[in-house]
Amino acid sequence: MQTDPRVDLYIEKAAEFAQPILRHLRQVLLHADLGLEETIKWNFPNYTFNGKIICSYAAFKKHCVFGFWQGALLTDLDQLLQTDQRTAMGNLGKITHIEDLPTQETLLNYLTEAIALSQQVVAPKKAVAASYTKTSIDFPDYFPNKQLAAAFDAFSPSHRKEYILWIEGAKTQATKQRRLEKMHDQLAEKKTLNWKYEK
Repeated sequence: MQTDPRVDLYIEKAAEFAQPILRHLRQVLLHADLGLEETIKWNFPNYTFNGKIICSYAAFKKHCVFGFWQGALLTDLDQLLQTDQRTAMGNLGKITHIEDLPTQETLLNYLTEAIALSQQVVAPKKAVAASYTKTSIDFPDYFPNKQLAAAFDAFSPSHRKEYILWIEGAKTQATKQRRLEKMHDQLAEKKTLNWKYEK
């Protein structure tokens, strides 16, 4: 991801307590390898995908906030998001320490879904949530052999969900093919999409 120097200035000007929080969030986003673009909108950092806002963060005098533009539509299997009457900022409540944040793996799960949602006409939340119980049988074109299909089916619904959304969120057929190839390599080693961030 190409960084925006305005974000560096924003973090430098933030309160001392906020700087490590903002840097941590930024690093998760920068290393997510999801095709996000960093920018400043409304005087705080935003991250977009194909021109559509995915998420943002901001610092205030005593707390920070992080949120997804379509936060109310995320399935939120971990039940960590505050989405009542809010869809853009503040889905994680008031953040005063890094420990207030979800794990990197959880953040990446949300990011993967948020990107996919931004690129499609979104079904009602219940219907979207129900779709993540699907297995390899529902996506026969994903798997060239039974071993990879079995590895996929062995994952939890949330880990299958992140792969499904990542593959289906591809904008072009070429991108989808590259993602399928990466999934095959990782499934061969029984790795989840964001295994690097799992503890």
